[in-house]
Amino acid sequence: MSETAGEPDGVPIDVEGARARVAELVPELERHEHLYYVESRPEISDRAFDALLEELQRLEEAHPSLRTPTSPTQRVGGAPVEGFPSVPHDPPMLSLDNTYSFEELEAWARRIEKRLELEETPPLVCELKIDGVSISIRYEDGVLAQALTRGNGRMGDDVTANVRTVRRLPLRLRGDDVPSRLLVRGEIFMPRDVFDEINRERERQGEALYANPRNTTAGTVRLLDSREVARRRLEVAIFTGLAAADEVAGTQAEQLDRLASWGLPVQASWRRCSELEAVRSYVEEWSTARLALPFETDGVVVKVDSMEKRTALGATSKAPRWAVAYKYAAEQARTRVRDIVVQVGRTGKLTPVAELEPVNLAGTVVQRATLHNAEDLARKDVRVKDLVVLEKGGDIIPKVVAAVVEARPDGAKPFVVPTGCPRCDEPVVRFEGEVDLRCTNPACPAIVAQSIEHFVSRDAMDIEGLGEKTVRQLLKQGLLKDYTSLYSLERDDLIALEGWGETSADALLAQIEASKERDLGRLLYAVGVRFVGQRVARILADRFSDLDRLGAADRATLEDTPEVGPKVAGSVLAFFAEPRNVERLERLRAAGVTTTQPLPEPQPAERPFQDQKVVLTGTLERMTRAQAKARLEALGARVVSSVSAKTDLVVAGEEAGSKLDKARRLGVDVVDEAGFLKLLGEPMSG
Repeated sequence: MSETAGEPDGVPIDVEGARARVAELVPELERHEHLYYVESRPEISDRAFDALLEELQRLEEAHPSLRTPTSPTQRVGGAPVEGFPSVPHDPPMLSLDNTYSFEELEAWARRIEKRLELEETPPLVCELKIDGVSISIRYEDGVLAQALTRGNGRMGDDVTANVRTVRRLPLRLRGDDVPSRLLVRGEIFMPRDVFDEINRERERQGEALYANPRNTTAGTVRLLDSREVARRRLEVAIFTGLAAADEVAGTQAEQLDRLASWGLPVQASWRRCSELEAVRSYVEEWSTARLALPFETDGVVVKVDSMEKRTALGATSKAPRWAVAYKYAAEQARTRVRDIVVQVGRTGKLTPVAELEPVNLAGTVVQRATLHNAEDLARKDVRVKDLVVLEKGGDIIPKVVAAVVEARPDGAKPFVVPTGCPRCDEPVVRFEGEVDLRCTNPACPAIVAQSIEHFVSRDAMDIEGLGEKTVRQLLKQGLLKDYTSLYSLERDDLIALEGWGETSADALLAQIEASKERDLGRLLYAVGVRFVGQRVARILADRFSDLDRLGAADRATLEDTPEVGPKVAGSVLAFFAEPRNVERLERLRAAGVTTTQPLPEPQPAERPFQDQKVVLTGTLERMTRAQAKARLEALGARVVSSVSAKTDLVVAGEEAGSKLDKARRLGVDVVDEAGFLKLLGEPMSG
């Protein structure tokens, strides 16, 4: 029985005519998909492409027998499935060991040399580490047959229907030399603009925002409805391939070229490096260049180029020895600037702050990020409505790294920093040798509020129950004028405030009373002497033991104190020369706040490392790095992270790298672990 079409409207009635047209459309659409999604050089408009795709859809609907699994129309996804079967990986998908410094990367390279009995590092290949979800894809006779998530490395979920929706991934490979069975592995990811678009829509709908592209990709890959997966426009990058009989090529570089020739999406940013210094250049080059890419990256993968040498190196139970990931230190994200405001700190410093469209960064949703100062803002040329790159290392306050200038909207104007304080309208000044603008009005509401919030913070006087909102309330009601007035608060005044009661008032007053017993180091940090952080505050407290003694010290005495240089000494002198500060300290003393502490006990005579700067590098057998650091500090040493001409000693364990080389160049004393233990008075054995 011959097929006929019910609704021709441009579709050939007879099946033979339809078959001929399908035979023209499929390769044409596959070619345009490859040009658009892989090579980024489309030849036709989106509308023209959609017209061809719609024509193919009509033909297949009219003649279902002409629809094949590799048809471009099959990327739109199908009906929801009940779940994902678990399938074994063959071979297993291993993880990568991570390095976080070039010193660690060099140590990895030394281990490679040692295992291969080479005098120098073999050629390596560097590839950007895309922050996505690992995927394993099998092709049979050039046709996509199966796709598995990484799972636990031994078993993965079959997500073939979802992966077929990724338009960069060919459903059928090109070329005459494609192996009959090819296993490729790569990273599936969500482009930044797609992620931002999804979150904007969720925000409009009042739904919770997704955390980051990687987590969203992981969730998308496992959606039961592949039609929804198709709408999320995932992409993929392939970084390795295995054939049934043998390796695809003799080297990683050859392999990547071969995979690309078959139409597989390979990131063009990879580079073959003949020596380790070229790897360093690649890592440094992409540390900033990657920010302009349309997808998230979190490091560089470094691989031994030769497949033969990889076989010789083998793998541990978790990771190959021939590859390692260099992870960039700080997490980053991109978002839009809604506004730029100027914040006044407790020292009067004016800080431009970008108010942002909410974005997840290092585990938190960020809506504000510092622009540091007027010079930094001008240099980065960040403007309202700009797309910007954010960074947050550890617990550091989120900051704007750069504006994505190529994405700047028309009409965006440079931000003009005010000449007056935005809180009190007093003129701002820039002191000689500083880049920051400052408000010098001690009665500025912002300065007063910030200084109180700092005073009560956990690392200072640690008074619970006095957050930003409460401090603002007490200031507005006239119950606080500065941090000294905390000790004059009355129970009845607190109970009378909106939202307060006897319990909350008593709890706060108890906290304030307990703060009177805080040690002198905390108090020195709390009163906000410029350049005096927690560590220096403790050092000053131990050195002088009394506020009066500290206030009477001259510059020479201050500078003779460890870690107190000319800048800190000058700041301490300026603080005690200001009558208002002296008056506040007197009020604190009168309120019963502790302003003295016992003199430190005499140091033991045997402190062989007293005031010496010591660097630890390499791996120690008898103790961890943290234990060695603690032992050294207990004996008077300052353990520092980098080698310089002022370093007194380098303790070099196994696989010590560039720090050891630098110490030798500078003539710094070096001891191995045996020598270190001898200095500690311990035997190496036992």
